[in-house]
Amino acid sequence: MKKAIVTLLVVAFAGTAFAADVIEMKRNVKFNHKAHQAIAGDCKKCHEKGPGKIEGFGKEYAHGAGCKGCHTDMKKGPTACKECHK
Repeated sequence: MKKAIVTLLVVAFAGTAFAADVIEMKRNVKFNHKAHQAIAGDCKKCHEKGPGKIEGFGKEYAHGAGCKGCHTDMKKGPTACKECHK
């Protein structure tokens, strides 16, 4: 039983353990994954299908409801072009 609980915990937190702290994306955009984890708390806010890459992530996602939309709703984080594209 103890072994099963440990295995479950390892699987549950594997995504956060191996995620990079800062991810460098296209167009000189740096994404601080560790800071977003601390603020969002729930990985499923971005990773609806589970750990790993965000399904459908691209320019439309980042400039739409995904990144920019969340920053606008929370009134926190960059929303202007040069705030992300440095």
